[in-house]
Amino acid sequence: MSLDPTQPRRDAPPDRVLVTGGAGFIGSHLVDALLARWPHARITVIDDLSTGSMANLAGALRAAPERVRLIQSDLIEALPGLAGEEPFDRLYHLAAAVGVQRVVDDPIGCIETNVEATAALLRYAVAQGGPPVLLASSSEVYGKSPASPFREDDDCVYGPTTAPRWSYAASKAIDEYLALAHHRTSRLPVVIVRFFNTVGPRQVGDYGMVLPRFIQAAMENRSLTVFGDGSQTRCFCDVRDIVPAVIDLLEAGADFQSPACGQVFNLGADRPISIDDLARLVIAQLGSSSPLEHIPFERAMGTGFEDLTQRRPDLQRVRSAIDFEPRISLKQTVQDIADSLRLKPASGGVGA
Repeated sequence: MSLDPTQPRRDAPPDRVLVTGGAGFIGSHLVDALLARWPHARITVIDDLSTGSMANLAGALRAAPERVRLIQSDLIEALPGLAGEEPFDRLYHLAAAVGVQRVVDDPIGCIETNVEATAALLRYAVAQGGPPVLLASSSEVYGKSPASPFREDDDCVYGPTTAPRWSYAASKAIDEYLALAHHRTSRLPVVIVRFFNTVGPRQVGDYGMVLPRFIQAAMENRSLTVFGDGSQTRCFCDVRDIVPAVIDLLEAGADFQSPACGQVFNLGADRPISIDDLARLVIAQLGSSSPLEHIPFERAMGTGFEDLTQRRPDLQRVRSAIDFEPRISLKQTVQDIADSLRLKPASGGVGA
């Protein structure tokens, strides 16, 4: 099926929005931001709650129960039931298996979830007439490329298929290939976002997310476990800086003729910090007496696990498309995560 490339511009605020994975960490913040951005929009969330949490949506459901609908279901199983409904104006696809630990523990589930669910969502979008789709991808797609900073048109470099470490990266790359193929052949408006270490309140450390894991340990004055020698660097960006940019990017690419449509964008901060320094920042910010403990990657993740020495995004493309500049400091993010953990026990979440 080929959609009409001359379809009118989508300048009107969306009335119906679908967010897959909307009970997860980033997804729930996106739901909150959409409610605030579009006061009349009705939002449908599909989430099987395998890593998401009802608690993440509690505020949205209390504030606007008539505007937020949660379908607790596997995405592939839920989509046929939506076929007879009024089409959505925007689709945000965040449902995915994420987290290094989850990939190590269940590589088959991660591959199947990421690829099959994305394929189903894209087919659904085409069948519904081609509402604009935002696909959440990951900096993992770059693999172990030696480039620095990572640019969207850089080569992706993976290890052998015998190393499960790279299965997540490959599955997200396939998602991107699928989305871009639908853009070319079906004229589907698509925008792809590669998240770089998004952090903030509602994120938990259950699936290998380093910052909430450090914060929980520091709050309990336990050792902060650093994998490897701690010299590897990452760039952390608060989810509250990320989600407005996600909305802006899909609006910028909602029209098939717009320059942002069919593009891939890095999204995150570009100020690197070593994992050792991150641990020390957490300890200092929270006034903790926790020591640092270094353990080899192989002991934590299994034989043959490869980590990257650095992961920093080039943000030139996203800054040319929208007004984007992270504003929330890492210290503030650490404090806000700690405050949220004090209010509620950790109970699942999704991050990238």
